[in-house]
Amino acid sequence: MKPSTFCCTRRHFLQANSFGLGSLALAHLLRADNALADAPVKPAVDGSQRFDLLPKKPHFEPKAKAMISLFMMGGPSQMDLFDPKPMLTKYDGQKFPGEVKYDNLAESSALVLGSPWKFEPRGKCGMELSELLPHLAEVADDITLIRSMQSGVNNHQQALFAINGGRITAGRPALGSWLTYGLGAEAQNLPAYVVLSHPNGLPTFQSDHWTNGWLPSIYQGTLIRPTEPRILNLDPPATLAGRPQQRQLDLLKSLNESHLADHPGELDLQARIASYELAAKMQTSAKEALDISNEPESIKKLYGYDDPKTKDYASRCIIARRLVERGVRFIQVVNNGQSWDHHGLLISALPANCLAADKPCAALIKDLKQRGLLDSTVVHWGGEMGRLPVRQNDKGREKWGRDHNTHGFSQWVAGGGFKRGYVHGATDDFGHKAIADIVHHYDWHATLMHCFGFDHAKLTYLRNGTAASLTDNQGARVVKELLA
Repeated sequence: MKPSTFCCTRRHFLQANSFGLGSLALAHLLRADNALADAPVKPAVDGSQRFDLLPKKPHFEPKAKAMISLFMMGGPSQMDLFDPKPMLTKYDGQKFPGEVKYDNLAESSALVLGSPWKFEPRGKCGMELSELLPHLAEVADDITLIRSMQSGVNNHQQALFAINGGRITAGRPALGSWLTYGLGAEAQNLPAYVVLSHPNGLPTFQSDHWTNGWLPSIYQGTLIRPTEPRILNLDPPATLAGRPQQRQLDLLKSLNESHLADHPGELDLQARIASYELAAKMQTSAKEALDISNEPESIKKLYGYDDPKTKDYASRCIIARRLVERGVRFIQVVNNGQSWDHHGLLISALPANCLAADKPCAALIKDLKQRGLLDSTVVHWGGEMGRLPVRQNDKGREKWGRDHNTHGFSQWVAGGGFKRGYVHGATDDFGHKAIADIVHHYDWHATLMHCFGFDHAKLTYLRNGTAASLTDNQGARVVKELLA
């Protein structure tokens, strides 16, 4: 009997059957791969798109195949971590000799705040880094440090949209969605785009970090829980385990295919069907990928998994490496809230943040390198903005902080075609504004897409009759000075 002549509707079948919507809730959220293609397909640039996660060839041979984004929501302070400024020390406590654009006027101050922490040259390259980052100092020769980032908007949400989606406006696809749209997936049995969240909660603006925007929903990121069970409802009921489940999945597939044939071009339906198939595949593969219990003790120690202060970030960095090994395209590791947003308590809060993340992040570089994966994996560390050179919340040293600054901030990147042991760009004498070799957020995106084998202007999606791209005609350039 053909599915179209079955005695009940597809909706009735799903409602009445024990393999119901409750157990499929996960599948609806998992936007990932369908099946490997017989031959890779180059993504179209003329609007005739294929909306799936089959592997695709980029425009030219790429250096990078995967990316791990260590995203520090809130805005890490560049002049306390990456960008030493002797003039801040010289003018500490004095009025800033220039104009400052504040985000929070109520708590603003014009008094310069010199960094309380010392900087030293690190590695053979002599990269100057803060004493708060002793483990990053050990891999200084493997990273590129960009000191001249700009996005030009001091609000967290708009800055997030810019650094993650290309423009300051909401509703645009995140970087991970663009990469999975352009390249598809390498893995058959895991999501292509994964987000690893913090035990204390999601980042501010939550799913804006991993939204597919107006790209088809198959390119949305998959959120993984920070504690076990990291994926809910992954196991079938005991009564369905084995052959019974497979028979129901086969029937569901045939019903879905029949329904899709009657509704061609419905992108959410296509994505949903692919996610059903992926959920079944993940019953064994996801558990294995997310389980670090069998990792050697030497690796756990390298990341700091044996220390309560670094255990959480260590576990997520280890999982990120394991996912890259298994063919996941894009992994984003996020913090809770906007915990790098130090308007106050800078003296105590910034060292605590660095203590939790510095060792695991540096270990990730070391681990990828020793496994031969760093050359093909981009590791990025940074937030949506930096901080101002003046005091905020001027109510005593222990309460001092720094306000927002997107006119000149720092981030670092390693692997995937980027130079090693290289410092790019400069801010002014106070670390306020980028003045040399400026890298706008859209330049960063163009350069990153180049590492993945794309001409950023030609990887497009036809939207409302217009070919939209990540960089979207903003005059973006590939910053070739960053590339090896």
